[in-house]
Amino acid sequence: MNMFYPYFKLDGLNVFVVLSIGLFFILTIIYSLKFMQGKRQLLRYYSCVVLTAVISILTALSNHLILLLVFWGFLGLTLYLLVNMGDDDAPAVAKKTFIIVGGSDALMLLGIGIIYQLSGTFQMDRISLSLVTGNWLLVTAYLCLAVASFAKAGAMPFHSWIPDCARHAPIPVTAFLPASLDKLLGIYLLARVSLNLFGMSAAMNTFLMLIGAFTIIAAVMMALVQHNAKRLLGYHAVSQVGYMVLGIGTGNPIGIAGGIFHMLNNTIYKSCLFLTAGNVEYRNGTSELDKLGGLSRAMPFTYISCLIASLSISGIPPFNGFVSKWMVYQGLVNQLQATGYRLQAITILCLAAAMFGSGLTLASFMKLIHATFLGQHLNTLKPKNLNEVPWTMWLPCVILAAFCILFGVFAFSIPLRFFIFPALSTYRLINLSSFPGVWCPGPATLLIIVGLFIGLLIFMLRGLRMSLRLDKEFVGGETAALMPEETAVSSTEFYNTIKEMTLLSRIYKKAEAGFFDLYEQGRRFVFSISGILRYLHNGVLPTYLVWCLLGMLGLFYIFYR
Repeated sequence: MNMFYPYFKLDGLNVFVVLSIGLFFILTIIYSLKFMQGKRQLLRYYSCVVLTAVISILTALSNHLILLLVFWGFLGLTLYLLVNMGDDDAPAVAKKTFIIVGGSDALMLLGIGIIYQLSGTFQMDRISLSLVTGNWLLVTAYLCLAVASFAKAGAMPFHSWIPDCARHAPIPVTAFLPASLDKLLGIYLLARVSLNLFGMSAAMNTFLMLIGAFTIIAAVMMALVQHNAKRLLGYHAVSQVGYMVLGIGTGNPIGIAGGIFHMLNNTIYKSCLFLTAGNVEYRNGTSELDKLGGLSRAMPFTYISCLIASLSISGIPPFNGFVSKWMVYQGLVNQLQATGYRLQAITILCLAAAMFGSGLTLASFMKLIHATFLGQHLNTLKPKNLNEVPWTMWLPCVILAAFCILFGVFAFSIPLRFFIFPALSTYRLINLSSFPGVWCPGPATLLIIVGLFIGLLIFMLRGLRMSLRLDKEFVGGETAALMPEETAVSSTEFYNTIKEMTLLSRIYKKAEAGFFDLYEQGRRFVFSISGILRYLHNGVLPTYLVWCLLGMLGLFYIFYR
C-alpha cells in the first residue's frame, strides 16, 4: 500500500473495515445465488454488487479528500441502482435515497473546500484542525462532513431512506448496504474526521452525544409499533447508529472504542437479521408479522441465527452487542467524572437514553421472534410442507450468528485486541482497569452456561416427579378449540397501546404523515414553490407582459436610483 501513498493509506482504523467489506461481499454473493435466482437483470445486479464492494474498499483506503469524495459519490449511484431492483415501489424509494445521500454529498464537498482553504492540502494524514478555537469556518466544515456521515449511516434526521429501503429493496441489497457497508463507511468517516482531521471540542462532543441519544430513542420507538418485519429491522438499523455516534461523542478512549466496536458488531448482527428475514419471506411469501408464526421447527437454522442476532442487538450477554454497548456505557460514566455540572446532566440523560433504548430493543425483538417463529400461525393460507431454505441461504446467517458469539465471548482477545484498539492511534494505550465496571466475558460466559445447566437440571428432576397431561386450549374455563383464530395471541398487537397514549399518538401520526421526514418536507416545500410559479405563469400573454414590465421597473430602480 505504500506504493500508492499519499493517495491511499492502510492503517489501524480502516484495516478491519476493509476486511469486513470483503466478508460481507462474499456472504452476500453466496446468499444471492439462490435468493436472486430467476430474477431479472441479474448481470446488472452482480455487477453493481462487485463494483460497490471495490469502491467501498477504495473509499476506506482513501487518504486524499478528493478521491474520498469521488468514491463516496459513486457509492450513491450504485446504491440507487441496487435499490431500484426491488418491488414496484422501489423506484420511488431509490430516488428518495439518492436525493438524501446526494444532498449530503454536496455538503461534504463544501466541507472539503473549507478544509483545503484552511489547511492548504487534501492529504488527510497531514490535516490537523482544532475546533477548540471556536472558528466558525472550522465548525462549518466539521458539520458538513458529519452530516455526510449521518446520511450514509442513517442517523436522525437523515434516516428516513433506510426503513423504506429495508421494506422495498431486495433483501441481499439491504443486508449488504444499509445494514453493513453504509454503516461501516458512515461511522468510519465520522471516526476519521473526529479522531484525525479535527481536534474535538467539548461543545461538539456534546452535540454528537445528543444526536446519538435522540437517534436511539426515536428510532426504537418507531420500531416497536411496526407490523412488517423488514421495516422493523430498518428502524433498528437507525437506532443502533445512535450508540456509535454516542460512543464517539464521549471523547474518551473507552467510549470511542465502544462506538467503533459497536459499528463492527452492528454490521454483523444486523446483516444476519436481514438475511433471516429474507429466508422467512422466501419460504412464506411475506414479511408481514400477522401472517407469520410457528416457523421455529420448520426453519431451525434460520430461527437459531435470528434468535442469536436478536439477543446480540438487544445487548444480552455474552453476545457481542452487549460488550460494545457496555463500553459505551463505561465511556459515559467516565465522562461524568471529567465534566462540569451542566455537562454531567446531559451525560446522565444520554446514559439513561442508551440503557432505556436497549430495553426497548429487547421488547421489540420479543415481538419479532414470537410473531415469526414461536407464535401460532394465524394465516389461513399458510404454506404447506414448510422447510428450511437452501444451504446457500442459511449458511451466511449461521456464519454471522457464530461471529456474534465469537466476538462476544472472546471480545478482548480477538476483535478489540486486533481491530479496535489499534484503530485508536490517537491514544497510546487503553488501560481497561482504569475504567469503572470492567466486563470479563470469559468468566461471565462460564457462569451463564453453568446457570443454564443447573436450571435445566432442576427442570428435568422436577419433571420426573410430575405427571403431565395434554389438553385443549381454554379461556376462562371454556375450551377454545372451535375458535383458535380468536383466542390465539397475536404478537402484532404487542405495544399497540403505546400508540394510544395522548402525546405519543400525536407523534406517531405526524411520523406516519412524514412530518419528521426531511425528504417529504423538502418535497412539499419545492412543490409549493413550483405551484406558486405555475399559478403565476398561466400562459396568458397580458400576464407575462405585466411581469416583464415589473421586472424592468425593478432593474431601473436598482441601477438608476
